[in-house]
Amino acid sequence: MLEALLGSEEFYGLMKKHTKEVLELLLKRGVNFSILTNISDVTFDPELPSEIRQNFKPITMFFLAGYTFESTQVYNGRISFEAGFGSDNFGSLVSLPIEAILQIIIEEIPVFINLSTPPKSQVKEPKETGLKRSMEALMSNPNNQKLIKK
Repeated sequence: MLEALLGSEEFYGLMKKHTKEVLELLLKRGVNFSILTNISDVTFDPELPSEIRQNFKPITMFFLAGYTFESTQVYNGRISFEAGFGSDNFGSLVSLPIEAILQIIIEEIPVFINLSTPPKSQVKEPKETGLKRSMEALMSNPNNQKLIKK
């Protein structure tokens, strides 16, 4: 039952909306925070050198403070910010979908935990062609059946 709730489209949408609202509130109030996310959901522009990228754990925390905080934007369902990595402070634009945020942390205390799991995409039956549907609608009327010669 719990899995069904956490994996439902409704709960997933609610958590995505709540994540966005929490992020926007913290940015509006100027509160520095950290996000915990799955590194596979994160994109870097430019790409990070492999010697930096290989040091990331599968679940990675990003600290948003100082310039990184000031550069943070939430738009089109994503959060992005500029950050420096490695000893040379290699600069990159970090971007990820807001629903990929697992936790939002302030002063080492989780203030938000995203328990949702992406809903399993349902395989949709391909839609029939308009011509076939139109013909079926035409043939459903017995008076139209005599118009078409077989």
